[in-house]
Amino acid sequence: MSQKRSTAKSSDEAGATAVAYEIIVLGTSWGGLAALRTIIAALAPTFDIPIAVVQHRHRDSDTMLARFLQDHTRLRVCEIEDKQVIEPGRVFIAPANYHALVEQGHFSLSTEAPVRYSRPSIDVAMTSAADSYGHRAVGVVLTGANADGAEGLRRIADSGGLAVIQDPGSAEVNAMPKAALRWVPTARVFPLDRIAAFLSALPAAQAASPRSA
Repeated sequence: MSQKRSTAKSSDEAGATAVAYEIIVLGTSWGGLAALRTIIAALAPTFDIPIAVVQHRHRDSDTMLARFLQDHTRLRVCEIEDKQVIEPGRVFIAPANYHALVEQGHFSLSTEAPVRYSRPSIDVAMTSAADSYGHRAVGVVLTGANADGAEGLRRIADSGGLAVIQDPGSAEVNAMPKAALRWVPTARVFPLDRIAAFLSALPAAQAASPRSA
C-alpha cells in the first residue's frame, strides 16, 4: 500500500485557535522517559486538558513510569484502567502490554496483537482519539526508534485535530519524529523544551466530552 501524506492544515492555517481541545495523546519510545519528564514537569497544576501517554516499554514493566512522572508534577498521574473516565487535569499512562484506546469519555484497554511490534501502540491510541474527538484531539510524537505514531498522527490531522512533532534535532532518537514528519508535513514542530509552553497555551474544554455526532 502506498503511503499518503496528510493534506490537513495546521491550526494556524485553518484558523482553529478558538478550538477547545479535549484530549492530548503523547507518544514516545526510546528516550521517552527524559522527554516526558521535561514536558510534564513544565505544565502548571492548573493545566486542564487530559493527557494520555503512550510509552513503549517491556511487557512486564510495572507502574514505575506513573510514579516517576508523579514525582515531577502536581498534576494527578495514574495508569489507565479499563473503562476509566477521562477527567481534566490528569495524566493517564497506557499500561504495559495493553493497547489504550481513547473512547467517547473514557479509555478502553485491549490485548489485540501488537502494532509495529508495540503494545501499547501509539498509532492505536491516536487513531482512536481522532475517531472519538476529531478536531478537538491533539497528537504529539516525541523521540523514538521506529515509525509508530506517524499514521495515528496523520489520522488526527486529517480529522481536523492538532498535530505536533518534536524537532528531530532535539530528539534522543530521531526516527520516530522524522517518520511523523513524512506522514504529516503540516504538523507543528518544536524543540523539546518548547512543547510544554505550546500545549499550555491551548484552550481547554471545561470537561472532556466526545465529538458530537
